[in-house]
Amino acid sequence: MESVDSDKIQVGENKFVSKSVILSHLKTYNVYFEGDALQLRHREEEGELVIEGLLNVFWGVHRPIRLQMQDEKDTGRPRPLVTPLDINTVKSNETHQPPVSIEVTAAEERSRDSSEEKQEAGEGHHESTLSDRLNRTRSDVSGRKIGGRRLGIRRVQRHRCSFNGHFYNHKTAVFTPAVGSVTNVRVNSCMTTSQVMRVLLNKFKIENSPDEFSLYLVHTSGERHQLKPNDHPLLVRVLQGPCEQVSKMFLMEMDQVEEVTYDVAQYIKFELPVLQSFIAKLQEEEEREMQKLKTRYAEMQRIIKRCMQTSKSKNT
Repeated sequence: MESVDSDKIQVGENKFVSKSVILSHLKTYNVYFEGDALQLRHREEEGELVIEGLLNVFWGVHRPIRLQMQDEKDTGRPRPLVTPLDINTVKSNETHQPPVSIEVTAAEERSRDSSEEKQEAGEGHHESTLSDRLNRTRSDVSGRKIGGRRLGIRRVQRHRCSFNGHFYNHKTAVFTPAVGSVTNVRVNSCMTTSQVMRVLLNKFKIENSPDEFSLYLVHTSGERHQLKPNDHPLLVRVLQGPCEQVSKMFLMEMDQVEEVTYDVAQYIKFELPVLQSFIAKLQEEEEREMQKLKTRYAEMQRIIKRCMQTSKSKNT
């Protein structure tokens, strides 16, 4: 019995699947995504199967979400000074080394551009002194000329992850991702629903509480199930199969979405007049069932009362 239990892997609350079944589904999953970044890797740690890789999650929120602001300004990042050795090294290696990449934030970019305009205006009258160069940061040096030649320094704009190209800025710090747009997050099979959501929200620096959201498995048929906090989304995805034409995993607000069972899902695809006729038939069936119950309980009451009267007459 112990060997059988050791072969079981927990997928959710009170739900276990054998390791062989999961490996079989994983093989199919990886064949489907052959040559794609969505292929999953697996290994065993102390006898426990661990699967890891990228998990596709679709956005299904309907209310605006709030993005953090601090990483846009990045005020805590130190700015190293340029030493004479740095300048001489750049000058001597300029023709032999590839351009240097310097990461600057949007705030630094704006500040540097304004300072450059002032410096370029006076450049025709005098050359900057060496002390001026020593006090300049790398972002300032990137736009200057040294020895009559401009340094081949490539500026790189630093950004957080984006929603389909939507980067953070102060005017759009609160916005709603397009419903149905997809992102992905790197997870493993040991992570629960709550943990996966936290990783996803942290990836995009979202200030909203993870308690506002949940992951839902949405089928093409309209069937919709909420993943419980202790479910393991990556294992759920593997067992569901790789094809997102059949089912997708959505991030949605918990108070905006309700689960849809298979029995209900098979009806909601019909046109409105057909649905109205279904509702009418269900009401008729409900009335019949209610009448049956009333008749049954009325008969039970009648028999009990008759027994009570019989017992009473015998005692008297």
